[in-house]
Amino acid sequence: MIVRLLRTGGPACGGAVCRARHTHLIDAGIMPLKIAAIFGTRPEAIKLAPVITRLRAKPERFACYTIVTAQHREMLDQVLDLFSIRPDHDLRILRPRQSLAQITSMAITGLDELMSGLKPDFVLIQGDTSTTFLGALAAFYHRVRVAHVEAGLRTNEKYRPFPEEINRRLTSVLADAHFAPTAGARDNLIAEGVPASQIWVTGNTVIDALHDVLAWNRPVSHPILRQAAEQKRRLILVTSHRRESQGTPQENICSALLQLARTFPDLLIVFPVHLSPSVRDTVLPLLREQDRIVLLDPLDYLETIHFIKAAHVILTDSGGIQEEAPEFGKPVLVLRDTTERPEGLAAGSARLVGTDPGRIVSAVSDLLTDASLYAGMCGAANPYGDGRASERIIQALESLAGQAASPVSF
Repeated sequence: MIVRLLRTGGPACGGAVCRARHTHLIDAGIMPLKIAAIFGTRPEAIKLAPVITRLRAKPERFACYTIVTAQHREMLDQVLDLFSIRPDHDLRILRPRQSLAQITSMAITGLDELMSGLKPDFVLIQGDTSTTFLGALAAFYHRVRVAHVEAGLRTNEKYRPFPEEINRRLTSVLADAHFAPTAGARDNLIAEGVPASQIWVTGNTVIDALHDVLAWNRPVSHPILRQAAEQKRRLILVTSHRRESQGTPQENICSALLQLARTFPDLLIVFPVHLSPSVRDTVLPLLREQDRIVLLDPLDYLETIHFIKAAHVILTDSGGIQEEAPEFGKPVLVLRDTTERPEGLAAGSARLVGTDPGRIVSAVSDLLTDASLYAGMCGAANPYGDGRASERIIQALESLAGQAASPVSF
């Protein structure tokens, strides 16, 4: 495994600058906490970005090193550029049509080498990807404490989502600090025997990221957004990429979209298609050149936010969008039979519709024709965060090091 050191320094306090400050502070008798943030996919990057930027804004207290496996590549790099995060180390493990076993072997080898040299106080990981679990495993091998952001989410079904459900369960076994986004996630961990003293309810950092990006007031002028506005069309935003949705379920989703386009002539259905060949091999032949169905390459995060804001209804199997959409009052129909985010269902901001074409068409039709139902979903409160999750996580890390009081829960 070749570990490449990327460019460092600059306004985001990349590697060389942070290392120099870290050394200076050690010489002065101060020991900042050394944090190794490990991530590999776009969702992880989005949700760790606000934590990383806040850690790096306090070099007198933290030395933050970023390690990317690049389990995703283009989609990951979009987020890194947006948040001006310059990774210190890039394992570059992405290969065409690689298997989970290949991801596992390449990532754990590279992470093991890095742990030997970095010797961090904490490894910081997020969510439920293969990178998440392997980052925790590499830290465990080196007796480094593991801090897990977005801990405790569960469907209690081994293969749904696959492999994420098992990734997060295994990560919970290895973690020393569990940052649960909601009280329900905390309760899941306690039911599995995790001591309450190791759990902090923080809210979800995706809301922090959303607030950060909105505060920049950067305009987005996408031709499809202009088209929807000029033609006064109701925009349906669709995302679908889960492994368990590939093949026949994905074909069923496409069938539902075709039926909706035929039934409601005022719709504009926008589907940013994941770069996974397994997704594109199904979606492109079925939906390419269909009237009022627009297929796009993946949007960057800033564009995604603007499409969520413009959407009338959202169809998705994404966890992040389930959390982000309620912030804009947008109804979410979840293209899965289970979700590890039941808070949205309870709040009324989301409904499970699975991948059956009839259920999808019926649920969308109801929202398009029933104004009171639509208003009810739009008015649901967002149960996932208040924009201060990163602050709570950082204070919890300091409390574990004996440098601060424990934060108040979300």
